[in-house]
Amino acid sequence: MSVVINTNNAASLASYNLGQTNDRLQRSLNRLSSGSRINSSYDDAGGLAVSMKLSAAIKRSQACEAGVGNALAFLQTQDGALATATKVVTRMSELAALALDVTKNDQDLENYNTEFQQLRGEIENIANEKFNGIPLFATNSIYSLHVASDFDAEYLKVITSEDGFQSCDITIPPLNINDGGISQLLYAFFDSSDNIYTYPGDPIHEAMEGLAVHGYSAYYHDRVVEGYGFPMNLSKTSASVLGGYCELSLQELANMRAQNGAEQSRLEFAKDMLAVNQVNLEQANSRIIDVDVANESTQLARFNILQQAGTAMLSQANQSTQSILRLISLN
Repeated sequence: MSVVINTNNAASLASYNLGQTNDRLQRSLNRLSSGSRINSSYDDAGGLAVSMKLSAAIKRSQACEAGVGNALAFLQTQDGALATATKVVTRMSELAALALDVTKNDQDLENYNTEFQQLRGEIENIANEKFNGIPLFATNSIYSLHVASDFDAEYLKVITSEDGFQSCDITIPPLNINDGGISQLLYAFFDSSDNIYTYPGDPIHEAMEGLAVHGYSAYYHDRVVEGYGFPMNLSKTSASVLGGYCELSLQELANMRAQNGAEQSRLEFAKDMLAVNQVNLEQANSRIIDVDVANESTQLARFNILQQAGTAMLSQANQSTQSILRLISLN
């Protein structure tokens, strides 16, 4: 092998290896200091792409879980309103029973009716309760007549998966029940045959028309039909009927609360599923993006040793041409 001055291959190779070691040492330091295995697309281009999608899915899962939690809060508020309505209707049924007492005089009945009407007004207030501007119950203006279908239950769609493909409906029930129940506590009955006000089940009405169609519209198929106009007073003649409607109302409220509880149960499980999926997504993303500290610490120690060795060898390689000076000085 020739002995030359201008070119020192050993020093060049040592410098190259030292540069590579320094780069790897810097990446190892960056990983350990950040806790991430991938700090730039250069580190792992494919892994970074997968990690970005998983990170977005995790964020969507968190947002979806928050949405489900808000829907649960909506149902809990609705259930609280239904519980209060149950207490109100229970008291109304008690007043109806008290009105049947033969020992009560007209003034007593008037006092019972006063409280009955006030409680009816409270049912109206509960029917118009809202949660963050969203009605808790599907209801219309109680002082106007409506088509019966206007009192159907409405639904809110709750997204239960981060991709938006899974959902469940929560019910916004009508607090005014069609053809029975609470609506008949709110409205008197309009008899179309004589244009007089009576109440559903009134023997006089049934004798005249039989089991006629009940409706909430002033006109139906171009003819006047029965509807609800103004609140019916509590009296000895109406007490038993109103008491029966209170019982119907309590059954409807029980059904509503049962539906509410079932929907809360479903949403709780959906919320749990979102939480489990979020944990699994985080684990999958961690395997891609997070650094293995034990392994990387070993690599750091290795690169530190290589750096020290490379620096020493570069120094040795730079001094290897010093022997040429001895040859020149001897000549």
